[in-house]
Amino acid sequence: MSNRTLLSLELATPEDDEKPVYLAGNFCDWYPDLTEFEMEKVGKGKYRFNFSPDKNLPEKIEYKYTRGGWDFVELDSYGNSPANRVITKKQGSIKDYVPFWREDGSTASITQLMPKVQVVSESFTIPQLGTTRAIHILLPSDYEQNTDKRYPVLYMQDAQNLYGEGSDYGNWEIDKRLSLLAKQGKGDVIIVAIDHGDKDRFKEYSPYTVEKKGKGMGMKYANFIVRTLKPYIDKNYRTKPEAQFTGIGGSSMGGLISLYAGLMYPETIGRMMVFSPSLWVSTKIYFDITEFFSPINTKIYLYAGGKESGAMIPGVKKIKETIESQHWSTDKVDVKLSLDSRGEHTEKRWGEEFAKAIAWLFY
Repeated sequence: MSNRTLLSLELATPEDDEKPVYLAGNFCDWYPDLTEFEMEKVGKGKYRFNFSPDKNLPEKIEYKYTRGGWDFVELDSYGNSPANRVITKKQGSIKDYVPFWREDGSTASITQLMPKVQVVSESFTIPQLGTTRAIHILLPSDYEQNTDKRYPVLYMQDAQNLYGEGSDYGNWEIDKRLSLLAKQGKGDVIIVAIDHGDKDRFKEYSPYTVEKKGKGMGMKYANFIVRTLKPYIDKNYRTKPEAQFTGIGGSSMGGLISLYAGLMYPETIGRMMVFSPSLWVSTKIYFDITEFFSPINTKIYLYAGGKESGAMIPGVKKIKETIESQHWSTDKVDVKLSLDSRGEHTEKRWGEEFAKAIAWLFY
């Protein structure tokens, strides 16, 4: 019999049903549903597990909580899978909290706080480009009840990949993530989701001419958002129209055009969500920062992943460095750089970053 004092884990979670909760960790080869490591339910949403004093535990204990499998693993307050929990001591009581759980492989959501998706138009006219585009709007869950309330707005590119069933390329699941933000009091943002132009996507999102791809129409596209779409949204929905409540966001080519639009129209767009921008299109974006950008009250959230391309993280770092080299005060421009050495160029990864960016940009 060992003389080691008992190590116990105490878990609290808002979820309270009949599903059992298990420990999975480096002490059980990370099996997510072993009966030996099922926790005892001791109250409403409260569980406890006592390690046997005879259990041979590693020096550093790593673990996670599951509800019977990796498709039902714990999630953090943004709906993302957290890093492994770590314990270095082998005695005493550890208190943990799990705000959300993955459900059958999907991001957690709160049904009553899901945004209401409406069609703005299936064929909204873009006079600057001589074409039309489907545009949807995601309204906060309380929009229809709080008729005196006004909301910030984020204009997002590549709507097909953002919510609902997503597309063949993937899904950010922003509708689910907004419901989790709403639970924290950070979901009061209107999302205007603009479909991309399919075969015209590259040239519409590119502000620059690229050999073999032709002349970019990004300048006209940015003008459309600022001069045509935003006035329409402000007229027909209860928005906060000022620049500090108006954002633009996207990833890859959508990240590039979002950055460009924010640089060109700082008097209208004061918040930028720029994920994995396609900086390879042209180095002129750095010139545009130094020559044309004149921030007023701007916040820029930059994200890049280490498994996208060798140039992605250095390029995004250079964006931040170029902005900071202009020596504007933080009252005029504030830049947050989020880097993930293991981040891939995927809709799923951008969705994981979305809630963190919303919280930083608007709250």
